[in-house]
Amino acid sequence: MASSSGNSSGSAVQITNSGSEGDLQTLMDERKRKRMQSNRESARRSRMRKQQHLDEMMAQSAQLKAENGQIQGKINATTQHFVAIEAENSVLRAQMMELSHRLQSLNDILSYIDSCSINGVFDSLGDDCCFQQTGGGIPPHQANYLMNNGGSSSNPWMLMNQQPIMASADFLQY
Repeated sequence: MASSSGNSSGSAVQITNSGSEGDLQTLMDERKRKRMQSNRESARRSRMRKQQHLDEMMAQSAQLKAENGQIQGKINATTQHFVAIEAENSVLRAQMMELSHRLQSLNDILSYIDSCSINGVFDSLGDDCCFQQTGGGIPPHQANYLMNNGGSSSNPWMLMNQQPIMASADFLQY
């Protein structure tokens, strides 16, 4: 009886072991299935994150392209404005040079008139004497022209044609 009871006990252990192996195999299969499911879910989340990142990068790219276009437009407008201002500046410099030359000529004339008036040459001797007595200055024919220009010999300020200097930036456009 002892042997039969040992056999029964052994077979019970064997049955239990086979049950344990079956349970163990089922448990391992279940874990494997859960791991595969978890991996699939993780891969799905990873693909979603990757797609979301790609979408964000595409949106950022579109935004940067739009900003770049706006900046490029501002640069073009500023460049055109700069060219226009540069042309106007060139015209103003030309006018300044012309006015400086006119001012220098007027100062030379005033200096001549003052030197002749101080010596009393215009009052007593006439136009030609100032040139002859001072040994220089404005030649007599120019002095006559300057003093008599404008139809009035009493108005030396009517020395030049008083037309404004007009310049245009049209010649600088290309």
